[in-house]
Amino acid sequence: MRKNSLVILALAVAGMAACASDVPVEVPGEISNEDNERIRAQHGTIHGEEGIIAFGTGSDSDEDNGAVYGGIGVNAYLWRASLETIDFMPLAQADPFGGVIITDWYSPPETPGERFKINVYILDTVLRADGVKVAIFRQTDGTDAGWADAAVDAETATAIEDNILTRARELRIAAINSQ
Repeated sequence: MRKNSLVILALAVAGMAACASDVPVEVPGEISNEDNERIRAQHGTIHGEEGIIAFGTGSDSDEDNGAVYGGIGVNAYLWRASLETIDFMPLAQADPFGGVIITDWYSPPETPGERFKINVYILDTVLRADGVKVAIFRQTDGTDAGWADAAVDAETATAIEDNILTRARELRIAAINSQ
């Protein structure tokens, strides 16, 4: 078996070497600072004139609604409220630029035979009722068969969305009152 593997490896290396070309590849020289500035002035940059702005532009209107600009990002109040609402669950992934929060499986101490996972999607840069979507997954332990998917009441996801929106409004009001 090992001899066959070595033969296959040798044939693969020989085949790749046969694909090589004897034609030299032309590598461009360094771009001068003057050329670089001219190219930027003519075409711009991929990040725009102000670069990437992670948490608002600093203007009062941005702070009022919690928006994040620069082509990426989500509403800051919805983001923070989402994290606070599901803070009892372990996080698997949190992407503030894409607006996705994914928890790991969580088993409540009261019901060790079931576990839950929540995905929160923040869909807008504006604090709106339809700016957040929650998906809940539930599994029950069948002991012999392991974990099996189980139904989740649709009202549960709606209740969590409502809690997130309520907390986001509280955060926004607190921010406005502190100015």
